[in-house]
Amino acid sequence: MPAQTEAVTSSGVGLRHALAGLAILVGLLSRIAGLAWLPGAEALTGPALWLGIALLWPDLSRRNRRQAGLLAGIGVGLLLFAAFVYGARVDWPHLLDANTQVVAMLVGVSFIGLIGNRRGRSRPSGPPVTGRRGLAGTWLGVHLLGTILNLSTVFMVGDRLARRAPLTTPQLLALNRGLSSAALWSPFFASMGIVITLAPGMDYATVLAHGLPLALCAGLVTLIELPRRFDLTDTAGFSMAPRSLLLPVVMAALVMGFHFGLTPGLSIVAIITFLMPGAALAANLPRGLHWTAGRLRQHTLTRLPAMRGEISLFLCAGLLTQGLSTLADAATEGGWTLFAHFGAPQAISSFLAIVVSAVAGLHPIIGVSVLASVLDLAASEQTLFAFVALAAWAVGTSVGPLSGINLSLQGRYGVSGGLMMRENLRYALIMATLVVGMITWLA
Repeated sequence: MPAQTEAVTSSGVGLRHALAGLAILVGLLSRIAGLAWLPGAEALTGPALWLGIALLWPDLSRRNRRQAGLLAGIGVGLLLFAAFVYGARVDWPHLLDANTQVVAMLVGVSFIGLIGNRRGRSRPSGPPVTGRRGLAGTWLGVHLLGTILNLSTVFMVGDRLARRAPLTTPQLLALNRGLSSAALWSPFFASMGIVITLAPGMDYATVLAHGLPLALCAGLVTLIELPRRFDLTDTAGFSMAPRSLLLPVVMAALVMGFHFGLTPGLSIVAIITFLMPGAALAANLPRGLHWTAGRLRQHTLTRLPAMRGEISLFLCAGLLTQGLSTLADAATEGGWTLFAHFGAPQAISSFLAIVVSAVAGLHPIIGVSVLASVLDLAASEQTLFAFVALAAWAVGTSVGPLSGINLSLQGRYGVSGGLMMRENLRYALIMATLVVGMITWLA
């Protein structure tokens, strides 16, 4: 028994956990340094994050270890297959860099817990907003703020709801659908950035005119469907009161200020990565350097190691994505095109194929990237392709067990990705029907 006892630091935290927390912090700081003034520092981000997860691997739940190990194993296997069978050039030195930008953002967002309440455990005062009104507040709050703050909004709203009681299935579904539906039209989503890269000739005004109504339909479907399936009498929702919105709105304003004014060359994800920790430290500095350093130390030694579930899933899912994209690029090389013309039938079949692959466990970014690689789009077809890609992303991420939102909910709140998939199948079917109708109209 003594031989199995882990060394303990002076603060009572296990030495292995302390080293893992420091490694994760180094991963975040190297990413921020790479964004700011030292581009070469970002080479440390991937290895540092993977080191942290390696140290924390024994503490992962059996389900997390099995899933993360399977993702990583398949990803590496696909890379080897692509290299030896198709002769693909694999960038082995940067193998550990997949998804590290998203992981660094998640780590940065965790520092929001240092703003306001000292321990982050106090319950909101006053009676909760429940029923359909509370559900509407959760969906609308995540959707509107998520268009700017992306995944970080889910944690802000979800953590606030979790202070009252562990999150229930309808609360998790509202978080999931509120964020995923924003991919239909938000110009600040990662999906939009990728689509603009793949289809630079797209007309955003047309995409907005068709995507925004679909997003509103997603909220309406949620407000009609969930109250019929669940008793929401005691289910707390997110209040749209000014006090509840103060922190997300302030952070959104800061993000937009940096994006359009101070750092226009950086993506929203990059801005969130350094802005959240910076705002948290600035909020604590009035209490003194000693107080701020103490809170930073406590956060590094306890909160960062507690993120092992979500970090491991994102890193290992990144390996899978890297393997699939490398194999797809190698297998489709040679100028072959899937469709001679990209019209309504081709767009509908492509959309359905990406959503089905998401249900099977592939992130929609894989399907979208593969589709783009086997198409030769004319200028007049790029807007339709962009809408198909965004719609597939919105529906696929809501139902896909390995999407970013569901991986985050699984790692943060312990909900099964399979459960989220099953609970969203009816919603995905309804939204897919609406998308098919909108594709027909647009084409």
